[in-house]
Amino acid sequence: MDYILSLDQGTTSSRAILFNRSGQAVAMAQKEFRQILPKPGHVEHDPEEIWETQLEVARKAIEKAEIQPEQIAAIGITNQRETTILWEKATGKPIANAIVWQSRISAPYCKKLIEEGLEETIRSKTGLVIDAYFSATKIQFLFDQHDGLRERAERGEILFGTVDSFLMWKLSGGKCHATDVSNASRTMLFNLNTLKWDEELLKLLNIPSVMLPEVRDSSGIFTTTDPQWFGKEIPISGVAGDQQAATFGQACFQKGEAKNTYGTGCFLLMNIGSEPVISENRLLTTVGWRIGKETVYCLEGAVFIAGAVVQWLRDGLKIINSSEEIEALAQSVEDSDGVYLVPAFVGLGAPYWDSTATGTILGLSRGTSAGHLARAALESMAFQTKDVLDAMQEDAQIPLKRLKVDGGASVNSLLMQFQADLLQTRIERPQVPETTALGAAYLAGLAVGYWNDLSEIEENWQLDQAYYFEENSQEMQRRYRQWQRAVKRSQHWLEDNSESEM
Repeated sequence: MDYILSLDQGTTSSRAILFNRSGQAVAMAQKEFRQILPKPGHVEHDPEEIWETQLEVARKAIEKAEIQPEQIAAIGITNQRETTILWEKATGKPIANAIVWQSRISAPYCKKLIEEGLEETIRSKTGLVIDAYFSATKIQFLFDQHDGLRERAERGEILFGTVDSFLMWKLSGGKCHATDVSNASRTMLFNLNTLKWDEELLKLLNIPSVMLPEVRDSSGIFTTTDPQWFGKEIPISGVAGDQQAATFGQACFQKGEAKNTYGTGCFLLMNIGSEPVISENRLLTTVGWRIGKETVYCLEGAVFIAGAVVQWLRDGLKIINSSEEIEALAQSVEDSDGVYLVPAFVGLGAPYWDSTATGTILGLSRGTSAGHLARAALESMAFQTKDVLDAMQEDAQIPLKRLKVDGGASVNSLLMQFQADLLQTRIERPQVPETTALGAAYLAGLAVGYWNDLSEIEENWQLDQAYYFEENSQEMQRRYRQWQRAVKRSQHWLEDNSESEM
């Protein structure tokens, strides 16, 4: 058994990567799929398109590597989290489009929960804030959109799952309805202390427990693939939400180690050890992973729009033709010339949690150019990261000496150097950038003995480039204060339609 196949189902594309024992990618295939945007702030995906693209790229990666399915020891799955899919148990047919994690469509349900005084109950049980980001209110929304759907769910005819569960159901030919602890912890229905679905919350939200997947360890044999997909049965033995998988792939195994993923959103996770710590600064407490009897918890700060702001410059404003052009355009000017872009296109995530915020550009003048906008867009990722990291260090009481980075924008040297200067912290980028897929592969491989232990995985981690900060903290502090002023201008803009002023 020579390889581990990792299925990386993301927000904008499905990918499949084959890894060898050194943790090196030997073949990869990727395919984008449609972003369905019915109204501002509403984001959907076609679940069948997710499945079809994921299967297609898995087969293509095997073909590219010129190997046989018999050479694959196991499959790992990592996925966009919180995205909610309901499907018929009898047919596997989705009852509607998937409601994507970015979607604000269930914001009125969150407003109602807050008005009912449930914030502390939900926070203490789940480690999460009440927000449309999470799966629970998306389920409620779908119930209300389809007559009789809740009753069908109560009869066991309708299943709920995040994307990992849906893919396992499809891959197994309907044999497996399961998820792992990391994905379960993102639903707003999972108790961090008992590591089980919380009966009180299910009752409060009127969600039938019979529709929920079985919660299992992140590393362990979940099921096997139906032979029709790859010609033989292959064990699926590792599952984790994308950000937890990236943290595992970055070998953040020690308490206090942290990584930041610069993807569609920006996600900073810190390993806080074997006991959950409920944030006092509106961060999320989440399960990182569970292997055997050992559970690792993380503090997380979620920024909704990071790399997506570059897509907006490309597709919306059309000032670049490809995302790769952003760095050169930003370098065409010395600085942002006082321009600040707050990309609150779907509200603000941690630590603000303000769904009434909207995208804002401040500091414009007659001299503002496309280069200044490009630079301000890149800098917004770094500023949002500092927002989160400052809150995280206060919660965890752990000073950060280095930050491991990954994701598409981590290859942007201008952004990484600005981030190091802003945080006054060393930034480290690994040789293998596909840390999300790699984390899922490691979890799968550990379960079948492909890798022996965590120390073997740690040895695989190799530095590609480090960014060292320059001593210009006073200027950076001034610029960060300006950023904070800009954020305040963006907040509470949608007052008339607000679900809360969190």
